Amino acid sequence: MRAPTLQFLGAAGTVTGSKHLVEAAGRAVLLDCGLFQGLKKLRQRNWLAPPFPAAELDAVVLSHAHIDHSGYLPRIVREGFRGPVYCTPATAGLLEILLLDSAHLQEQDAKRANRLGYTKHRPALPLYDVADAKEALTHVESRSYGQRFEVAPGIEAVFRRAGHILGSASVELGLEARTTLVFSGDLGRWGRPILRDPDPVRRADVLLVESTYGDRVHAPDPAAQLARIVNDAVARGGTLLVPAFAVGRTQEIIWTLRQLEEAGRIPELPVFVDSPMAIDVTELYCRHPEDHDLEMSLLMDAKRCPLCCRQYHLTRSVEDSKALDRMSGPMIILSASGMATGGRILHHLAHRLGDRRTTVLLVGYQAAGTRGRALRDGASTLRIHGADVPVRARVETLDGLSAHADRDEILRWLSAFEGAPRRTYLVHGEPQASAALAEAIRARLGWDGVEVAKDGATVAL
Repeated sequence: MRAPTLQFLGAAGTVTGSKHLVEAAGRAVLLDCGLFQGLKKLRQRNWLAPPFPAAELDAVVLSHAHIDHSGYLPRIVREGFRGPVYCTPATAGLLEILLLDSAHLQEQDAKRANRLGYTKHRPALPLYDVADAKEALTHVESRSYGQRFEVAPGIEAVFRRAGHILGSASVELGLEARTTLVFSGDLGRWGRPILRDPDPVRRADVLLVESTYGDRVHAPDPAAQLARIVNDAVARGGTLLVPAFAVGRTQEIIWTLRQLEEAGRIPELPVFVDSPMAIDVTELYCRHPEDHDLEMSLLMDAKRCPLCCRQYHLTRSVEDSKALDRMSGPMIILSASGMATGGRILHHLAHRLGDRRTTVLLVGYQAAGTRGRALRDGASTLRIHGADVPVRARVETLDGLSAHADRDEILRWLSAFEGAPRRTYLVHGEPQASAALAEAIRARLGWDGVEVAKDGATVAL
């Protein structure tokens, strides 16, 4: 029987397309199954044949539900995968929302490209459709935090809280020859609202750790920065337009806005959540107390809604979304997607980017090649639905609300290990961030065997 191996098939040298193939005990298990997003050369990889025989995979283990970690599932099901997909109960609930939405958006994008003619393919087709997503969901099996379970014969797993989004987990895999592989997943932060802090992990022989913000520390007190941005937008009489991830980021922004309102630090403004998915996700957040921190639990116990503002409006229908374009500020619109790669936010950007009174607030990581990254880098125009839209709006960035651990928080999580793993691989980071974190681990923790994962590389376990 072959010795166990690990192959990096995504999120190595980049922050997207998380896929790590583990082969052990004659079995093949995929850690995460994410779509590539951002740069065109990365997105094109989604259309290639899967880099493994999908029908021969025994199981998939998901760290969390974000599309760059789960969105390739319908594709491998279409290609013949028939095994179980293991995740936490909250992740299972989110997958039902996110995978169907991803499929729907791809269908709509293909239809729009065919209708308007901005495609090189005749006809343009979606990567997968809603039927594929529904089939993928039939493979999902949930397991609770701390519950040891068999993934495949000879391979066991345990989920531990990662604190990144609802249901997010670090994964511990027990392999043959008493080898323990730990995958951090996307790590969250300490002392943030709504979710509990990341759980410590005590030991690993081989460790995969994310490095999204491995070269920086988040700015302190994001609430103060958010208050300044809101008050400035109000003073200019414009709309504060927030591209926000439907999972995690929208909920934390709403939480923070509500706290600022109650403290009198910002005026009470109309706040529109223009994302059916974000609305559904917020309801799901309230149904999973196993992830709630103490403050969230106390508010829920007191029957106070902690995830709404005082002038709070939910826009589910397309008609209600379009009606927002006929309204003027001051007001706040939160809409997905968080990197402006698709969804309703594109219509709002197309309508409002040319207005100097508009403020666009970027509240999370913006991957290379996304419209959000272009805005952050000072683009004068933005390509939306085949047209170049002038950027006259003010663009602000608020990194302090990130759901990703920064360099010091990653080091804090690593410091809980009772000893250094034999090998530590840095994944889910752009090259500079990963290299900087590797150096910080060597310098601060004294660990040897730390290196940046190489895309496509296979390593022995």
